Amino acid sequence: MELKQNHFDDKIEIVAIIGSVRDKKRLEKVFEQYKPYLVFHAAAHKHVPLMETSPLEAIKNNVIGTYNVAKCADKYGAKRFILISTDKAVNPTNIMGASKRMCEMVVQAMNKISDTQFAAVRFGNVLGSNGSVVPLFKKQIATGGPVTVTHKEITRFFMTIPEAVGLVLQAMSYAEGGEIFVLDMGAPVKIYDLAISLIKLSGLEPDVDIPIKITGLRPGEKLYEELLMAEEGLRQTAHNKIFIGKIHDVEYSNMENGIETLKQLTQNEDITMEEIKNTIRKIVPTYREPDEVNNEEINKKNEAKNVIDIKVLNKLNNNSDEQAVV
Repeated sequence: MELKQNHFDDKIEIVAIIGSVRDKKRLEKVFEQYKPYLVFHAAAHKHVPLMETSPLEAIKNNVIGTYNVAKCADKYGAKRFILISTDKAVNPTNIMGASKRMCEMVVQAMNKISDTQFAAVRFGNVLGSNGSVVPLFKKQIATGGPVTVTHKEITRFFMTIPEAVGLVLQAMSYAEGGEIFVLDMGAPVKIYDLAISLIKLSGLEPDVDIPIKITGLRPGEKLYEELLMAEEGLRQTAHNKIFIGKIHDVEYSNMENGIETLKQLTQNEDITMEEIKNTIRKIVPTYREPDEVNNEEINKKNEAKNVIDIKVLNKLNNNSDEQAVV
């Protein structure tokens, strides 16, 4: 409706089509009829705690769905296929993030055997999008609170909808095939500080007018998101906010074997969570438990703080005037 209202042009036909990425027959029919030149693939279950509860749905929709659309893009001669990925695919601590990393692997493997140029664009949270924390905080403030934050130290990357869309389109124009584009999202934002700022911007006082409640990390939730894996390097593009991550060597045959394993997995509704996780770890070796990763990050921060404290103490012992200032 927005496109038709703001960009009305008799020469441009805007067609909205309903279908599921799980439905191969529907996809085939749509691709055969329209033969799209560019494909932007954003369809995915993106809610971290819900995917921890329903892991097979993440695999069916995110991984196998991406594979289905990618195969159609190849078969019907799309020029470019751009996967909308996420920072949660980096060293994932949850099923959703691991599934999106597998989507990236599908894209990289497909690029090796196809004339279609396959690439992925990886970025963090988009302000104002469905499920974004800012509308949630505003709603909580409007109803008198409390504003809920899962952990005092949790941080996230943010950008606006126009920024995200503009950079995705720019990255698409740079794609030659096989890249994982990484968008520069600036410094990560501490969610607790964001909550305080929004309360103050509403003309209220945090923990006086509006309480802030720490609710605890949710299943699969990570304290700090990353945009690159340790083994990835960065290559600059012509745009100062778009980088290319080092390309991983994902063989098509390995990807196909992984997809087949996952398809068999989804046929067994009685499978245990541990069996699902063990299967995913074989395909995504960087997938780890959230408690393990979060404890490592907390320990790193504490060690860094201790180093600073020791330096301050040494300085104080050597200079009594500075002690007075401190």
